[in-house]
Amino acid sequence: MASQLGGQQILILPEKVQRYLGRDAQRMNIMAARVIAQAVRTTLGPRGMDKMLVDSLGDVTITNDGVTILEEMDVEHPAAKMMVEISKAQEEEVGDGTTTAVVLAGELLKMAEELLEQDIHATVIASGYRKAAEKANKILDKIATGVQRGEDKILREIAITAMSGKGAEVRGEKLVELCVKAVKQIVEESDGKLEADIDNIKIEKKSGGGSADSQLIQGLVLDKEVVHPGMPKRVEKAKIVLLNLALEVKETETSAKINITDPEQLRSFLDEERHMLQEMVEQVKKTGANVVLCQKGIDDLAQHYLAKAGILAVRRVKESDIEKLARATGGKIVTNIKDLTAKDLGFAAQVEERKIAGEEMIFIEGCKDPKAVSLLVRGGTEHVVDEAERAVHDAVSVVSVAVEDGKIVAGGGAPEIEAAKGLREYAGTVSGREALAINAFADAIEVIPRTLAENAGLDPIDILVQLRAAHEKKDGKDIGIDVISGKVTNTLKLGIVEPLRIKTQAIKSASEVTEMILRIDDVIAAGKLEKGEMGPGPAPGMGMGGMPPM
Repeated sequence: MASQLGGQQILILPEKVQRYLGRDAQRMNIMAARVIAQAVRTTLGPRGMDKMLVDSLGDVTITNDGVTILEEMDVEHPAAKMMVEISKAQEEEVGDGTTTAVVLAGELLKMAEELLEQDIHATVIASGYRKAAEKANKILDKIATGVQRGEDKILREIAITAMSGKGAEVRGEKLVELCVKAVKQIVEESDGKLEADIDNIKIEKKSGGGSADSQLIQGLVLDKEVVHPGMPKRVEKAKIVLLNLALEVKETETSAKINITDPEQLRSFLDEERHMLQEMVEQVKKTGANVVLCQKGIDDLAQHYLAKAGILAVRRVKESDIEKLARATGGKIVTNIKDLTAKDLGFAAQVEERKIAGEEMIFIEGCKDPKAVSLLVRGGTEHVVDEAERAVHDAVSVVSVAVEDGKIVAGGGAPEIEAAKGLREYAGTVSGREALAINAFADAIEVIPRTLAENAGLDPIDILVQLRAAHEKKDGKDIGIDVISGKVTNTLKLGIVEPLRIKTQAIKSASEVTEMILRIDDVIAAGKLEKGEMGPGPAPGMGMGGMPPM
């Protein structure tokens, strides 16, 4: 950026800077964001295709999970990175609907570009989109159906809908059942509201076997082994100590030097160490504990004493797992061995070391009403089990959201068509150019049923015409596409259902990122210049980035 002042050229930005202004900046950002949306669009729905992602080391990921695809992609453009952020926000908030959010944002940007070509200002479009998003979410809230915690049939249908298309539906019946049971087990009531924190469901995957071998453990599975060969491999009626400390001799906090001048001193020093470790193990024995799960290390000598006492011990258990174990077994996490009492112990019907797919794992199961559980997901190959794990994660996420909110909507594009219909009516009540933006939002939201039809090999125009006609009728709010039969039908009755929050969050995220991208009218891209690379001034007659001076 340079300017003339009394014949003297003033350099404001380095000459290597690239700058895009006005429509150029908007066009470039919209194009980058739409490329991301196009990349995941074909994965939407039960008939969506998969993507094969190969990293620089040659590792392969095969998935159609939107957030996984976008996280694995090496995205450089800042506007495209904003689209990746949408999928992450959707994943954190709801756990599913990431592809829906990204595809919707891409379509909103496409419609916005057409409005920009008609000389409608970006601020007007952004304002119209904001009003449309608020109205669309009100419409969706109005058409939502209530669901209760005990309605297992609907909760299973929600899980099946989330899993469909993940490659897991063919072997999904068992997994669906396990997901619903897991969520129902961890639900807690707080201030009259239900809370289902899926962090309390530990999903452990192991290749080998089939998905029918997957199981729900009323407790926890640890990818660990018993620390000493002399310890029991199975303990019935386990009394469990949870330690957040090392069963080792503590080092001094300050630097210290011990001078030993004769063998007697060395012997007494080693005896004292042995005595300290023995005291720690005695403290554990005194409480009646027969299982020790330690977050930190266990000294070899301490292992020997524990094995002698017939106590099963596991070391270096992750902090998150120790916290889950406290919720599952009812035990307290102990940070000082001297404070340990029988009241701090947790209980489980059994603790056992088992070999799964050639590796030892510790099963802590049969806990009384555990508020943390484990899902062990099995599959024939690594790629299959990875995708099954993603499907299970989506399923437990949406079931927990449905339990917390108590509201669901029909799937198969039904809510989008109903929202589009309501938005077109709403646009008629809004004056000025904002009405055009609201109508554009209504057209954009129909990208979801249109994409579902395209991915299922159906004619999208025919399907949209049928859906719009069905939604004009009095009882048509739940009419969507059954992509398996290729027909337009009542998807709520068919069992194709989704939590309301998936839809509202997707609309919120997509509209917000679209507004943000539209409001950018100047992009200045500058790399760091090497020392000495830039001369004393620009070449004669040249300004920023090799362009003529402004």
